Amino acid sequence: MPDVSFENLLVVALVAVLCPLVLGFFPRLRLPSPVLEILVGVVLGPGALGWVHSDLPVQVLAIVGLSFLLFLSGLEIELREMRGAPLRRSLVGYGISLVLGLVVGFTLHAQGTIGDAGLVAVTLTATSLGLVVPVLKDAGRLDSAIGKQVLVASSVADLAAIVLLSLLFSTSTASWGTRVILIAGFLVTVALVAAVAVAARGSRRLGMTLERLQDTTAEIRVRLVILMVVGFVVLAEKFGLETILGAFVAGVLVASLDKDTASHPHLRTKLSAIGFGFLIPVFFVASGIRLDLRGLLASPGSLALVPLFLICILVVRGLAVAPYVSAFPRREVVAAALLQATTLPIIVTATQIGIATGRMSPVTAAALVSAGLLSVLVFPLIAVGQLRSADATTNVAVIP
Repeated sequence: MPDVSFENLLVVALVAVLCPLVLGFFPRLRLPSPVLEILVGVVLGPGALGWVHSDLPVQVLAIVGLSFLLFLSGLEIELREMRGAPLRRSLVGYGISLVLGLVVGFTLHAQGTIGDAGLVAVTLTATSLGLVVPVLKDAGRLDSAIGKQVLVASSVADLAAIVLLSLLFSTSTASWGTRVILIAGFLVTVALVAAVAVAARGSRRLGMTLERLQDTTAEIRVRLVILMVVGFVVLAEKFGLETILGAFVAGVLVASLDKDTASHPHLRTKLSAIGFGFLIPVFFVASGIRLDLRGLLASPGSLALVPLFLICILVVRGLAVAPYVSAFPRREVVAAALLQATTLPIIVTATQIGIATGRMSPVTAAALVSAGLLSVLVFPLIAVGQLRSADATTNVAVIP
């Protein structure tokens, strides 16, 4: 057996268990579990106490965890909802974000604050769909008009950011034009897989077999989904693209094909259990372990990047709600701006790509991730307050 130690993975697993338990014991501490997992990883990692390191087992599971996180994010996307006025507003809003992101990126680059302006610009345009959904659900606004608008806008931002990262900043050495061709080839292959899956769904015998095996030890539907995730990740890698694109597209495809869940109501619960119960916490804790805290704290200038990036995130994603102003009440627009500025997973992913390609320094990456952490901590709380105030105003208005 190879000489591999699982001691660091044991610590990571312990952190993954204790973080939600602590939050469960203190419900008033409205802190998302991923944020606490990253913070504990920072404290225990080489940047602080040095009690745990990101060795081979942790790195491998963290990569798989990132893929599953992107897959579950893609699974949240409802293509049926992405049409009409909400889609038009979202596309215009993302265009505004991209322009503002480029302005901010090139301004910071000209001042010598960052290295690659384009990478930072794309990173600032992302929204964490997986973090926005539970906030809207807790606020009872998931099915409201503003809730659907925010979901479509977040979906567009996530998808666009992932495609742009794969197209422009991949670790591949292929030229930009070649990457466009590769992405087109990848999408054609995905379309062929989707066509085969749709054709296979029409087989009554296959459907009966899947239904018979889905809740046995075979867990055949879960295995098929995992095969699709791994297959698309490998496919993206073979096409010279970022693996995150393959995982995300796998989620979108499963969500599109799996519209009727009457015969298998527990599939998505099982997939969430695999992701959030095991793989995804490893990714977040490992991200904290790798964060260069010492470099960030080495100088006041480096530390000052954190609030600067937080303001940039709010401006770039917050002003994307400009197309909503005439369609929704003011408080709902403010809440939408704050929710769309809530971002973390794409920032973590983009900074890792930046460090791997030499486009971003570890200190800049640490500052961006820290700003993302603050956005998850602060913006949703204020947004929920705005939504509740909007509800209260509406209720008062209808009282005779």
